[in-house]
Amino acid sequence: MSELPIRDELRGIQAYGAPQLDVPVCLNVNENPFPPSEALVADAAAAVADAVRGLNRYPDREASELRAGLAAYLERESGVSLRPEQVWAANGSNEVMLQILQAFGGPGRVALSFAPTYSMYPEYARDTATTWVTAPRREDFTVDVDAALEAVATHRPSVVLVASPNNPTGTAVPLDLVRRLHDATEATRTVVVVDEAYAEFRRDGTPSALSLLAGHPRLVVTRTMSKAFAFAGARLGYAAASEEVVDALRVVRLPYHLSAVTQAVASAALRHADELQARVRQLRDERDRLAEWLRSTGLEVADSDANFLLFGRFSDRHAVWQGLLDRGVLIRETGPDGWLRVSVGTPDETAAFTAALTAVVGDGARAGATVVTGER
Repeated sequence: MSELPIRDELRGIQAYGAPQLDVPVCLNVNENPFPPSEALVADAAAAVADAVRGLNRYPDREASELRAGLAAYLERESGVSLRPEQVWAANGSNEVMLQILQAFGGPGRVALSFAPTYSMYPEYARDTATTWVTAPRREDFTVDVDAALEAVATHRPSVVLVASPNNPTGTAVPLDLVRRLHDATEATRTVVVVDEAYAEFRRDGTPSALSLLAGHPRLVVTRTMSKAFAFAGARLGYAAASEEVVDALRVVRLPYHLSAVTQAVASAALRHADELQARVRQLRDERDRLAEWLRSTGLEVADSDANFLLFGRFSDRHAVWQGLLDRGVLIRETGPDGWLRVSVGTPDETAAFTAALTAVVGDGARAGATVVTGER
């Protein structure tokens, strides 16, 4: 690209992407391991057939039927009543986030988050010419409220991004933090975004920020169908917010940004939400069993409300990652140094992972040369 008139800040940058390797067990990108049921496949196929018959016409650019279905789903899932006009949908939560920064970020504006967090956030900021800053999380990966408010006062951000559950740590934030961030940014009219991509996997008693939307007009809660709905290939993310926020996103969206086929299959998936939630409960149980096993070997595991676990610590995490890959198990080398992240898979995939990890590092008593013990 050296001969091209590319923007200076993009020179030498490699495209984002987790490894996509042909291995028996893929536990690296937090996918739902269970494919759609045959009933959903049949329903979606019929919906696609109907959509294809009208592909000579542009799709509904407002995705009205889909947004109504998403609003109804959120009411069932979180008990929060929303009008369809308060829901926005796009090609994955990635596009939703990009649209948020297109609308509320930009040159001369700042986006703030709390590190470690999702590695794509700074890329959204870069692509919208928004200045990216972070404040550190505590050692246990939670967010200190006073430190967060100090960061807000220092940087005066236009957008604050809070992942809950956080990627790559799995940590959820208390609603009091969200309230305090919203209240502290009244003067700057900051948009506070709570990224709930993994919200359906949260443990009992962990509330959704959706419950704060009423009375918090600058709050945005984002979700995705990639995880709980096992629809990563469909590319459908969405946001819940005030109508004013949604209208701002409508300004920056590309025309007809959601295809008729995407709208059709997403609406079909919503009709099967109950069966999909049963799989979510199964994955939550599998996550908790895996966390218990990892801790029993002497490893540290961050508390998780997501469908993955961050575990460590290793003096040479890449060697552990490579050892697992050599045994046919792909996980993610991400997060703070010394830690690895594994997605929750099927029971068979979990068994393959635990067997491979045991072969690579053994249990805690036999892994002193590899596992870092003691305080973080």
